[in-house]
Amino acid sequence: MPSEAKYAELSPDGKSLTVHLPLTLRKRGGRKIIISPAGAQQWTPARPRIDNTLIRALARAFRWKHMLETGEFATVIELAAAERLDRSFVSHVLQLTLLAPDLVEAILDGRQSMGVQLQALVRGLPVEWDRQRELMATSC
Repeated sequence: MPSEAKYAELSPDGKSLTVHLPLTLRKRGGRKIIISPAGAQQWTPARPRIDNTLIRALARAFRWKHMLETGEFATVIELAAAERLDRSFVSHVLQLTLLAPDLVEAILDGRQSMGVQLQALVRGLPVEWDRQRELMATSC
């Protein structure tokens, strides 16, 4: 594609965008592969964005849940006192144990949306996994 060519065009009605990509399709071993033009930067997957604060909160939440389930502490108030933390904070962090398993894995792998932060998750986290996924997808 010549250097003066347009790579993106907006339709006259403004409802669609056409993107032109300089690439070549080749068959190798029965599969089609995309060959980028000479000099073009090769695609690399996005680097994981590990959020240690979020991971630490998840670890605490599941540890605290285990302590409550095994009877080590009878109430969140007892647990918070033993951890020397505010009971409201402990209650909010415990809500992370209600996250959908795939969302927990995404956080641990660093694949969560850029806008996903601990403060947002511990405030008003929906119990329904589908709504959690929607929330995480729109938190960018």
